[in-house]
Amino acid sequence: MDLDVLPPAEFGFPGPLRDLLVAAILDGSKTSTTGLVSAYACEGEPLPRAGDRCAVVDSAGRRVAGIEVTEVRVVPLGEVDLAHAVDEGEGYTSVADWRAGHEEFWHGPELRAALGDPAFTVNDTTPVVLERFRLITPGAVPPG
Repeated sequence: MDLDVLPPAEFGFPGPLRDLLVAAILDGSKTSTTGLVSAYACEGEPLPRAGDRCAVVDSAGRRVAGIEVTEVRVVPLGEVDLAHAVDEGEGYTSVADWRAGHEEFWHGPELRAALGDPAFTVNDTTPVVLERFRLITPGAVPPG
């Protein structure tokens, strides 16, 4: 599979978090992710759909793997379940821990700047996109 023809899939912002998430995708421990409906709207991007294929992009901008979306649900933040939280591959063992970690990211300066809202916050009713995916091909990752 030619990763260059697939649209990019970026997890978090470049840096340590993205590196962690990409590694978890590559080792198979990350099979779900969560996005904000408002972030898709802000970027003018459609919500993902089952069957979509994307190239996972690392912090250096390299396309390192292909993934295929297997399921998409839009739910209020307060309805995220433990199975989804665990399948994010970040070591969460409770929904409360998952939510705390995600709120730290969503309330961080990088996301607030990307949304153009320095006071952005989430609550139980904030719509989120719960996406499940499978690794379809790891790419050849150059050394370095």
